Amino acid sequence: MTVHFIGAGPGAPDLITVRGLRLIERCPVCLYAGSLVPRAILAAAPPGTRLVDTAPLTLDEIVAYMRQAHEAGLDIARLHSGDPSLYGAIAEQMRRLTALGIPFEVTPGVPSFAAAAAAIGCELTLPEVVQTVILTRTATRSSPMPEGEALERLAASRATLAIHLSAANLARVVRVLIPSYGADCPAVVAYRVSWPDELLIRGTLGDIRAKVKEARITRTALVLVGRALASESTAESRLYAADHHHSMRPRRRA
Repeated sequence: MTVHFIGAGPGAPDLITVRGLRLIERCPVCLYAGSLVPRAILAAAPPGTRLVDTAPLTLDEIVAYMRQAHEAGLDIARLHSGDPSLYGAIAEQMRRLTALGIPFEVTPGVPSFAAAAAAIGCELTLPEVVQTVILTRTATRSSPMPEGEALERLAASRATLAIHLSAANLARVVRVLIPSYGADCPAVVAYRVSWPDELLIRGTLGDIRAKVKEARITRTALVLVGRALASESTAESRLYAADHHHSMRPRRRA
């Protein structure tokens, strides 16, 4: 018996990995985050599967379901939205399972920042513009940010920022970032990206808050900030340049 932590992807049912889908198709127990995992993915579960929405449950209650399934010799598909390694709260679940001697595995998923970049049709790392992406969040009612990871410090890098769990904290995000990025810096708020009701709000740090407020978006959204989002740079990667040679494309003899 194994607990399979599975990244269900950002929302669209066809953005789950093949491995993740195959696991769902054969596990007789499925624990899922009800507000974040679409019903279409749950439809892949075999007939008779025990489906448990973990949204109203505590950690102890979730682990209790896992322990019951383990004692019955049943595999579990534990679905998390996006990729479980990012803000998935799986570390504490895995610690509990280790203490109980229950085996587990993790299957990655498509993260929301990658789905958002695809939806707006941009590359987050552009030559001579930005080569770093920072995945972060801000603290509201959740646990505080570790020392040294304050948004003010991260802003000094001027990297592309993918700010999770912060739509309700957008006023502070804008206030903190403008000194480093400028009010004209492109910003996108991606609401429920890849879901049927997806909404992409494009703007700049100077006007994005007003646009998001008008749309009444306060949760389930990712904030992207950086020059790569709307760069007019014509610089190209050296990867495919005709005069760039490497082991897979050696220099041609004259």
